[in-house]
Amino acid sequence: MQPARSPDLARLPEFEKPALRVQKLSLWYGESQALHDIEMEVPQRKITALIGPSGCGKSTLLRCINRMNDLVDGVRVAGEIVFHDRNIFAHDMDIFALRRRIGMVFQKSNPFPKSIYENVAYGCRIHGQNGRAQLDEIVEKSLVRAGLFDEVKDRLQSSALGLSGGQQQRLCIARAIAVEPEVILLDEPCSALDPIATQKIEELMQELKERYTIVIVTHNMQQAARASDYTAFMYLGKLIEFGETGEIFVKPRVRATEDYIRGKFG
Repeated sequence: MQPARSPDLARLPEFEKPALRVQKLSLWYGESQALHDIEMEVPQRKITALIGPSGCGKSTLLRCINRMNDLVDGVRVAGEIVFHDRNIFAHDMDIFALRRRIGMVFQKSNPFPKSIYENVAYGCRIHGQNGRAQLDEIVEKSLVRAGLFDEVKDRLQSSALGLSGGQQQRLCIARAIAVEPEVILLDEPCSALDPIATQKIEELMQELKERYTIVIVTHNMQQAARASDYTAFMYLGKLIEFGETGEIFVKPRVRATEDYIRGKFG
């Protein structure tokens, strides 16, 4: 199947305020081009799902949003991602500060081999917050927001590695929000979780979007349909279609989107 041509800038309805604007974004790993002229707006305090078959560029795009691809040798980027009226790829961008404002949770939960308390406090300590009373408040508040506090409040000094997979993933979310980001990036956060843990993460996302902009990569079509407000379908490094999730899943405008959602390829 030949991919459809990437649409013009995927603009949001007038009533939505964009948190991020992706403009003519292309990316190469060495000589191989992984993203082709991506243009879209990411709505503020909503959940945007990136869907598409393996290798379509979803995670690459997600990792561009807080410049995690900078850690890969041979990466070259053209175009812009505008955040607070600044291109995040500007030479004078403070990447450390950017990643504080745009946090990320990975596919495989990666708690540090420290206590539950120290996992959540870690980012705050890096940014110079070391007062015990202040850290106690931040840790409790973050764990509450991540829906984990009641489960771990009596063992905050125990190793985070003793938590279940679902608890570890929520701990990683608590760690991400402890430094008060504006955007949270989730790269297939439920792929290794059972249905009950997955449901808890999805419920958590609905609560978190009241405070944060969320972008999630998922292979699970049901999850995208259930959990997201907007959906972007990608194929072969191109943005094929973007819009409100209900419209994308019920009445897609592009044949390739419909074929993917119906399981004809992918």
